[in-house]
Amino acid sequence: MIWQKEIILQPFPKGIHLLTDYIFNQLIDIPQTGLLNIFLKHTSACIIINENADPSVRIDFENFITHLVPDRFDKFTHIHEGPDDMSAHIKSSLLGQSLTIPITNGKLVLGTWQGIYLCEFRSQGGRRKIILTMYS
Repeated sequence: MIWQKEIILQPFPKGIHLLTDYIFNQLIDIPQTGLLNIFLKHTSACIIINENADPSVRIDFENFITHLVPDRFDKFTHIHEGPDDMSAHIKSSLLGQSLTIPITNGKLVLGTWQGIYLCEFRSQGGRRKIILTMYS
């Protein structure tokens, strides 16, 4: 069985936002065993799995990635949509737009402290589209 659904997220501010419960609540007829693929249809945001126990992890992660790829880097030429245009594309490429998570006993198999996050790299990112595909 293959099940697929596109979801549209309301705009999030720049930052890292927990989506685990939201994603799980979108799933219908979760198989006992299978895979869930989560694909983000954008090039200036990303989807990741990271620690879900301490909110300071999100702050540190955002601070580090912003330090690594700053918004106003003077060598960027692709800045048509603002100073966070090219930096958002690079961050997105480094971190990725797709996750695959196993399903066991009708539940997503995430580690004890793991959560699914949307990383929004744009100040005005807008609504984001995600394709959920479940395989059993």
